[in-house]
Amino acid sequence: MYDLHMQSNAPTVEAYLQALPPDRRDALNAVREVILRNLDSDYTEGMQYGMIGYYVPHTVYPKGYHCDPRQPLSFLMLGSQKNHMTLYLMSLYVGGAAGGAASKHRDWFCEAWAKTGKKLDLGKACLRFKKVEDLALDVIGDAIKRVPAAKYIEFYEAARAGTPTRAKKARA
Repeated sequence: MYDLHMQSNAPTVEAYLQALPPDRRDALNAVREVILRNLDSDYTEGMQYGMIGYYVPHTVYPKGYHCDPRQPLSFLMLGSQKNHMTLYLMSLYVGGAAGGAASKHRDWFCEAWAKTGKKLDLGKACLRFKKVEDLALDVIGDAIKRVPAAKYIEFYEAARAGTPTRAKKARA
């Protein structure tokens, strides 16, 4: 049975979903359908960090995630937490406060969501929800469609270029 306090050790997306309580399984499946309908073909679905992940595989972006290059570059994560469900929209976070295209994408997202009249419970990248009806699924779909893998890599690399390395910080 699924433990709401821990990350899942499920080896596949299907196993992850089957381990959830029915109400959460239904909600995540509804969000997953929106994701898959709008996801660029260069992304891959699989398990990442104990959740359902959508990422840029090494075949598309060989550098991988800068903190652990063995990991592919995460784009979206969908999961069930103790008190809510989450959708991590990394395109809203990568460079979101630094200006540029990624920042404009975040601004567009927040404005589009506000127009729906639904409450937005958003951290830096984490969109929290208790039921699928809390979500503006059309806005989520548009946000995903607006960022194909090539554009996301541009967002990511621009954010990395603007972030001082530890060595630069130490010299400063």
